[in-house]
Amino acid sequence: MSSNKEGMNKMPLNIAPTKSNLLNAKASLEFSRKGYELLDRKRNVLIREMMSLIGRAKDIQDRMNSIFPEAYDALRVANMTEGIDTVEDVAMSIEETENFQVLLKSVMGVEVPSVRYEKREIEPAYSLFRTNNAFDLAVKKFAEVKYLVYELSEVENSVYRLAMEVKKTQKRTNALKNIQIPKFTGIIKNIQSSLDEREREDFFRLKMVKRRTARRKG
Repeated sequence: MSSNKEGMNKMPLNIAPTKSNLLNAKASLEFSRKGYELLDRKRNVLIREMMSLIGRAKDIQDRMNSIFPEAYDALRVANMTEGIDTVEDVAMSIEETENFQVLLKSVMGVEVPSVRYEKREIEPAYSLFRTNNAFDLAVKKFAEVKYLVYELSEVENSVYRLAMEVKKTQKRTNALKNIQIPKFTGIIKNIQSSLDEREREDFFRLKMVKRRTARRKG
């Protein structure tokens, strides 16, 4: 603490104790305080948004953890009953998914992804005569997982970007709170003290001049 106080006292020494510099320091202090308030509000909003997304990510992950075992169990049964080669051959006939779009939206100036997609009923691209119920169930369950992956990727990427912005905002608020605001407060205190001292000296000199003038007249 003592080193911080010494630093605050040393910084204002390079600034002339004038009324102009006092006004400039007060304006800078006010600007720093307003900047701190705005950044503090931004940080709080970002944290609230991030925490809500973390809760949503947990919910999505729980649903995925519930569906994945069902999908893999169905796939395991299909491999056992249809044969791995047949399952792989049929799986290769299913087209890759392209029915999604990644857009960006702004949250307090932070661009976060928004995955747009349309849930569609499964339209098998393979012959139903080559598969059994286990394979069809696996396709259905993995389709559900696919949409959950869309949601989870959007949420996790958003959380990461918001967390990075919270970190940057925290650094800025700390700089304003611990460096800028104390610095300008110290400058104002020192300049005001110097001006007050100068004013007292001027007042004392004026009194002395008046006394001498009164003596001469007397």
